[in-house]
Amino acid sequence: MRVGLDYRTVGTSPQSGISRQVYALESALRTVPDIELERFTVAPVGDETRLQAYCPAWGCAKTAMHQPQNRLRFEAGFLPRALREQRIDLYISTFNMGLPLPPKPKGLRTVVLLHDLFQITLDNYHANRLKALIYKTSDRLSIAYAVRSADRVWTPSQYSADETVRLFPQAAGKVRVLPNQVDGFNEPPADLSDRQLPEDFWLLVGTRELRKNVPFLVDAWRQARQQSPTVPELVLVGSLEHLPEAQRRLPGIRALSGISDTQLHGLYRLASRVWQPSYAEGFGLPVIEALSVGTAVAVACGTSLDEITPPSAPRFSPSDGPALVQLMLNLGERSDESSPAQRRQWAERYNQHAYRQRLAELIEELK
Repeated sequence: MRVGLDYRTVGTSPQSGISRQVYALESALRTVPDIELERFTVAPVGDETRLQAYCPAWGCAKTAMHQPQNRLRFEAGFLPRALREQRIDLYISTFNMGLPLPPKPKGLRTVVLLHDLFQITLDNYHANRLKALIYKTSDRLSIAYAVRSADRVWTPSQYSADETVRLFPQAAGKVRVLPNQVDGFNEPPADLSDRQLPEDFWLLVGTRELRKNVPFLVDAWRQARQQSPTVPELVLVGSLEHLPEAQRRLPGIRALSGISDTQLHGLYRLASRVWQPSYAEGFGLPVIEALSVGTAVAVACGTSLDEITPPSAPRFSPSDGPALVQLMLNLGERSDESSPAQRRQWAERYNQHAYRQRLAELIEELK
């Protein structure tokens, strides 16, 4: 079986969570017997990517690959012909949309990796309202087409699977869950002594997206700190610029941006707890990364975090501020609810072996 893999996300944001799953998928596919794997993407003219993947003759900036006009040009003008010429049997799109537009090559089967549906159900950051409207409309049409035309829809969580069926009932029979691969960290943690971190701190990873619900958690943390000295300082991976101005100057809060994987590894190990307050989450990568090194977590309930987090871990409503304040006060005073070994064991259900086993099952279903 010849398999084509959409590699555009890697070109746009090679270190993103989605790209990390593309790498995992690519590596796992190469272990499946009787599969020949080929990459398909857009690249600037003269870029070395053109030596590693099938690209259209025209090029565009890496940051412009997902602009509607460039996507249409790739998915309608290039991809159907390229897939036919390369005799691809199965094509996998990796970023919620992006399947080839008609005419579909004869015998081609397709899969869309649908990480979540927040592009069309929630508001996102854009330069202006017109741009937001254009992208939301384009995304809605593209996702609807991908879900309708794909032979299978793979989601990283049962929550995302249920949301897909809720919004697209006709897809119920072809939605499958492929949990993300999270191997933890291959390199030793970086020495963070130059960062002058507090001896005891809580950690939150990701500040930009509204659905991460960061101001809500920061406000509860502020109130808890005012009531008890046992509540640790708070470190954010991201930027304080994504917080309301009054929160940026709070004593005991700091943000770190542009950190490497080894530095993130070190932060997870040093933190006494990782918080994930999202009111919308399709998987929750930081939770599993924290658990993989034995660090305690606390998560908001109501989305995929319910299923990827150990039952013993503290949970809270993403909208009940007083209850979260009380939880923080309680956690600041008592020891944790599970051991580091138990947390690491839980995270193993998302390791490379588990991912490859599930992927092999899904590929077999498509043969």
